[in-house]
Amino acid sequence: MKQFLECGKVVTTHGVRGEVKAEVWMDTPEEMTRLKTVYLREGAEALPVERARVQKNMVILKLAGYESPEAASALRQKVLYCDRADVPLKKGQYFLQDLMGLTVVDADDGHPYGTLSDISETGANSVYHITFPDGSIKLIPAIPQVVIGVELAEGKMRIRPLPGLFEGAEEVRE
Repeated sequence: MKQFLECGKVVTTHGVRGEVKAEVWMDTPEEMTRLKTVYLREGAEALPVERARVQKNMVILKLAGYESPEAASALRQKVLYCDRADVPLKKGQYFLQDLMGLTVVDADDGHPYGTLSDISETGANSVYHITFPDGSIKLIPAIPQVVIGVELAEGKMRIRPLPGLFEGAEEVRE
């Protein structure tokens, strides 16, 4: 598992004191404002956060060492990373990057369906994209009635598809 995870991207400078505006790739902008340090180049360069605030689903960051708009402009379009240790997860929560690539198996008989290849956010819940061995992609809702368990150490996600969710899945299973 990667120690440093993508958490956002600097889109522009903000104001005259060297602040930057960042697009948030975390669950909420508030979550990003709690970070004390962000990183560039997958953790290679630490940038202490002096202050952070939410502005319209974006985060305004004041990073140590960037005191003017000219200095801060060097950060434009840079991806920001966070240390996974700085983002506490509740039981049953996972980093999306850790879920990607898991083998998706039937919760009852262990039969493999395919690989978790993408995740979409719909507002109500996430949708997992499962790539089957034949290259087809099926979508499942990320709800407790379907996703029965995740075993990161084993590289597996156990699911119980709702009736009709995988039309033609019987053919795939043969």
